Amino acid sequence: MEANSEINNESTAIGKKFSRRDILKTAGIGGVGVLIGASGLGGILSITEGKASKIESGDIVPFFGKHQQGITTKPQNHVYFAALDVTTTNKQDLIKLFKDWTKASALMTEGKSVGELTSNEFLPPKDTGEAAGLSPSKLTITFGVGPTLFRKENQDRFGLAHKQPKELKELPKFPLDALEEEWTGGDLCIQACADDLQVAFHAVRNLVRIARGKATLRWAQSGFQRTAQADPKEGTPRNLFGFKDGTANPDIKDEKQMNEQVWVQPGDGPNWLANGSYLVVRKIQMFIEVWDRTTLKEQENTFGRYRNNGAPLGQKNEFAKLDFSHKDENGQDYIPVNSHTRLSHGDGTQKILRRAYSYSNGMDVKTGSFDAGLLFLCFQRKPSKQFIPIQQRLSKMDKLNEYTSHKGSAIFACLPGCKQGGFIGETLFS
Repeated sequence: MEANSEINNESTAIGKKFSRRDILKTAGIGGVGVLIGASGLGGILSITEGKASKIESGDIVPFFGKHQQGITTKPQNHVYFAALDVTTTNKQDLIKLFKDWTKASALMTEGKSVGELTSNEFLPPKDTGEAAGLSPSKLTITFGVGPTLFRKENQDRFGLAHKQPKELKELPKFPLDALEEEWTGGDLCIQACADDLQVAFHAVRNLVRIARGKATLRWAQSGFQRTAQADPKEGTPRNLFGFKDGTANPDIKDEKQMNEQVWVQPGDGPNWLANGSYLVVRKIQMFIEVWDRTTLKEQENTFGRYRNNGAPLGQKNEFAKLDFSHKDENGQDYIPVNSHTRLSHGDGTQKILRRAYSYSNGMDVKTGSFDAGLLFLCFQRKPSKQFIPIQQRLSKMDKLNEYTSHKGSAIFACLPGCKQGGFIGETLFS
């Protein structure tokens, strides 16, 4: 990424006055963290300052706007998702964190570093540097707040409990859930998506670093899908079972559909969340070795779609309207009643915006098999009317349950966007 060229005079002065050892003696190890982190991003140049960028405009997704990017944005090649626990008990610290995150995010989505260069060799650089020289790669950064930010162990943590939306509550336990605590929950979330994984990781790494002393990493997972280079026709991505994933998504270009299905509307609850959305995250392990030994017919009956083109069974086009009355020559349903497609569709009134990515974490040491699956991300206006009833049906009857296990789960309210000069979360804290 392009670094800003200004010199941090304050840091230079500190370096001249103290040696690194003097600083450690004066402040202690923790004190150095305070010295670096407590000043936040005061030295960051504004989004309009610095050298003119030579980055192609197509590589930049503007950070500011009515809605946060990374929701209806065309899915990039990679995601790096992180959930955090807030450690500070001071509301003003939390507000400052969101302000600092906003400044840093606006810079990184333009391909800039999170802090200007410094000539002081006795302090760590403000930017971790691994994205230096790289394009923004269509980086988007999306922030959300979990139910435990408002109330935890019956404690109103930051005087925000009265602002907690009714929809923002822990998801119910679904049949067959095998949730592991280390992959579940979180006070805050960061979703960084980009066409380059190093750019996405760099974004999360630096935001977590900025949060030091205020929040800590709870869990994190990277994900991938086919790249634009690999699929110039930009077809529906396939999951690790080889089937297309996301065919039934609502049309992100249809503003009416988005307002009905994705964006929280005024009057839905506390109006601070209007123009935001609810994000449900599920980490789903896929037993791909078992799947690989399953016949093609059984695989297609499990999904209710043909593998080669994604069309519903008995039909020819991927996007054909589902016809559950369609029978084969033996009078049997083309799309089985326990198929994933049929159960997720229901009566057609419940829709979610899927933005899922595959993941691979190497080998599951307990079984000697691949630790791989789906980082399922979906956005919606009302989880109680959308994701929850869909998942209740799937968890009871879905034939796909034979080949998957839900290991992680979380829900977040993704904040509305903000204008330049404002900050993410401004409506919550006002």
